[in-house]
Formats: sequence, C-alpha cells, structure tokens
Amino acid sequence: MHPYKRSARVGDLIREEIADIILNKIKHKTLGFITVTGAKVSDDLRNATVFLSVLNSEDADKTVRKLTESSAFIRGELGRRLKMKFVPSLTFRIDESIQYGMKIDKLLNNIKSERNAPDEDEDLF
Repeated sequence: MHPYKRSARVGDLIREEIADIILNKIKHKTLGFITVTGAKVSDDLRNATVFLSVLNSEDADKTVRKLTESSAFIRGELGRRLKMKFVPSLTFRIDESIQYGMKIDKLLNNIKSERNAPDEDEDLF
C-alpha cells in the first residue's frame, strides 16, 4: 500500500512532466523564468491545477495566459508521456505561497527586532 493518495502521486508526476515540457518543448520567447511549484489533481484524476512561480512578477498574468493557450499542446504531451486512461484538464495558477511566506517572515523579523530593541523608558531611571 502506498503511503499517500493516488491523486497526490499523479500530481507529483504531472508537476515534473509539465516542468520538462515547458523547459524543452514550448518555444514562447516572451515566457520568462518559470518554476512549476506544484500540481493538485482532483480525486477522480480529471482536473489538475498547476501552480507556477514566475521570476518577474509583473509578467505573471501574461505567463499564465500563454500557458493556458498552450494547455492543449501540454495536455497532448502529457498523454504521450503518461500511461493513464484520462489525461486531466489543466488550469494554471500563480503560486502565492512564496509571497505569503515572505510576508510571514517579514512580520516575524519585525517582532524579533521589536523585542531586541531597548526600551526608551529604561534609560530615564
């Protein structure tokens, strides 16, 4: 028995394959540096949401749009590479967990610097 669900295993495989397809097969000159950070596949394996990280955040919407336009090609490549009865339909989204993590890190650093800062009231006595 495998330690985690089939949809999670398929998601990991799809993430790896889509990253390779984007790197080696898609020839859009306007696509910047893209990292495929994850793929969440529904339990019935019919739908997959692919999460991306884009180096230049201003180009994120354009990148998602171009990959959405190329989703039929990407899905066809997945069908040739994977031995599955159904290849899931693909939806591309920007992974916001990186920005969220940076925000949490900044808040924690602010708290740490406030705790380490000497009180102004202690200098008066």
